[in-house]
Amino acid sequence: MTITELREQFIAGTYTPTQAVADALQKIANEDREIHAFLATYEDAVAAAEAATKQYETHGADTPALLGVPLAVKNNILIKGKKTTAASKILEHYTATYDATIIERLRDAGAIFIGSTNLDEFAMGGSTENSAFGPTKNPHDIDRVPGGSSGGSAAAVAANFVPAAIGTDTGGSIRQPASYCGLVGFKPTYGAVSRYGLIAMGSSLDQAGPLTHSVADAELLHTTMAGRDERDATTISEDTYEPVVTKDSYTFGVPRSFLGAGVDADVMERFEEHIAQLTEAGHTVVDIELPLFEKGLAAYYVSMPAEVSSNLARFDGIRYGLSAAGDSLLDIYEQSRAAGFGAEVKRRILLGTYVLSAGYYDAYYGKAEAARELMRQELQTIFASVDMVLLPTAPTPAFALGEQNDPLSMYKQDIFTVPVNLTGVPALSLPMGTVERDEKALPVGVQYIAPHGGDARLFAAGKCIYDSRR
Repeated sequence: MTITELREQFIAGTYTPTQAVADALQKIANEDREIHAFLATYEDAVAAAEAATKQYETHGADTPALLGVPLAVKNNILIKGKKTTAASKILEHYTATYDATIIERLRDAGAIFIGSTNLDEFAMGGSTENSAFGPTKNPHDIDRVPGGSSGGSAAAVAANFVPAAIGTDTGGSIRQPASYCGLVGFKPTYGAVSRYGLIAMGSSLDQAGPLTHSVADAELLHTTMAGRDERDATTISEDTYEPVVTKDSYTFGVPRSFLGAGVDADVMERFEEHIAQLTEAGHTVVDIELPLFEKGLAAYYVSMPAEVSSNLARFDGIRYGLSAAGDSLLDIYEQSRAAGFGAEVKRRILLGTYVLSAGYYDAYYGKAEAARELMRQELQTIFASVDMVLLPTAPTPAFALGEQNDPLSMYKQDIFTVPVNLTGVPALSLPMGTVERDEKALPVGVQYIAPHGGDARLFAAGKCIYDSRR
């Protein structure tokens, strides 16, 4: 069920939060051993569900919008009193001492946190194979990945353990697993949602967002989490950007030159079919050029590791987290990081430290940041003539576990998603059908990209185009 359907039953009394949480915990206990979507479940969810059930009995519809709804939360988002590891050995025993802002807001709306989900270590990866606690599998085909880094959250929703989950998106980490798992995934305008209480990966790129079965559910969760936060200076107000109006029909721009040989032929077939559906529904689709977007992957894998290098410097074996024995302070640093960080995290720290080093800063990091600004200007020009940009979310369906051994091949899966984070605009991934691999139907997604502050436009379009056909 969607959140909307679940709440209707709660209000009617035909199903209760107590039953919903019990059913979810039982289903996770019975089925998640094979999928490994969760790193932990929370037994205090039972008491919270009982309290929510009593509230419905007393107040019915006059209750908070998410009352009694069980949610899964990616394990790089702090929940006070719960173990928050970011799927890393270096934080294996860390317990959060405060709630993230988005957790406070979801709890105030009545949501029940049923457990924490697996991810690529420190959100670095596109398959959830980089978790220190084992990979997550795709419920559509357990021999394949669910995507990443929010793969646990996506798998939890796709397996119907929970109606929705929260993930984070630094370069596509909500939208790509949404595509692989047949879900709706939303990455907000940068600054729309507070980052306070999120374990940082790339501070100028990270945003939290929902993974759901419907656009309406994604909108509900986003609007609950969004808004200014004095604890995060990057959060924006409603008047930060020019108003972005919603319409009955839209003009979509397709950067054809960007859709090169890397996109699987059957994924392109689904994409063309989606374009035809948009046209039949009265929307306009035109070809556009985004030459700088095509440079986005290179710029991202300079800017992002630089921020990773800076953010992960705090994990030194002294202040908190894993601490390995050493003969000197430097030895403690080295041994703790060697034991605590996985291979992908080490790779990005090394790359980021290199591009920030003396003699290379201007040559690499400076140019990548300059490219980001030019990409923002390019988009601003394009949005003067189109309402949204249209792209596949990922060039392929979910790949097999262990298939992408080369880091560069893995990074190429992000080609259509990372420009969104670099420029800070919002994007929505919707299911656009399936393709066949090994006699199994695998989901693929389409991505709508809107101007800064255009989050409501994406929800309006998505509800009209996708929810109306579910």
